[in-house]
Amino acid sequence: MIRFRDGALAALLLGAVMTAQPALAQGDGSTPRLLTVSGEGEAKARPDQATLSAGVVTDGKTAADALGTNSRAMTSVFATLKRLGIPDKSIQTSGISVTPQYPDYNSKQPHRVIGYQVSNSVTVTADDLDRLGPAIDALVSSGANNLGEISFSIRDPKPLMATTREDAVKDAMAKAETLSRAAGVSLGPIVSISEGSYAAPPQPMRIMAFTTAVDKAPTPVAAGENTLSTTVSVTWEIR
Repeated sequence: MIRFRDGALAALLLGAVMTAQPALAQGDGSTPRLLTVSGEGEAKARPDQATLSAGVVTDGKTAADALGTNSRAMTSVFATLKRLGIPDKSIQTSGISVTPQYPDYNSKQPHRVIGYQVSNSVTVTADDLDRLGPAIDALVSSGANNLGEISFSIRDPKPLMATTREDAVKDAMAKAETLSRAAGVSLGPIVSISEGSYAAPPQPMRIMAFTTAVDKAPTPVAAGENTLSTTVSVTWEIR
């Protein structure tokens, strides 16, 4: 049997209590309780910028013939873009290809090269949407026979995105206040905020052009609206 003096026993018991206190505190609600809520903000605006692709597809018996014809047509397309007032920085070559052509599979001709096809296309960014229809007509008239999709965008979305962020935080706060009242708790300080933003343009419009003849009426183009949205996730301590 081990015997302790009264002072040694008291010191031992005090040390045991102090050692156990952190464990008791962790199990007694010292870990903060949290409430996480998501909020959304959205803004719509008419786009003020359009991006489209325009190009020329030509055929020839030799690659040189097809490329020569294509180059002359593309030179005319570039000249038209300059006349429309589109700056060089807004015109970018997006693809050039020279492809050998073969007889149809059902043809009785031998499987050999019967010609070449050359495709040359540029991506153009236009800032004047009111002139977009006439610009398309001018491109087709100048020789462009392969027009791709048109996508619309907003040149400077930052002011709109700032609005969607504010609205998203307000939405999250309103939801958190409703939930805390329903649960009989009060909101404490905000612990964290995270954000996700998204800009959804209208569906791109596909324009097909296979001839150089155009009607007198300009090609109709509708820009619609672009939607920008922000989602935030906010976490509060609750009491």
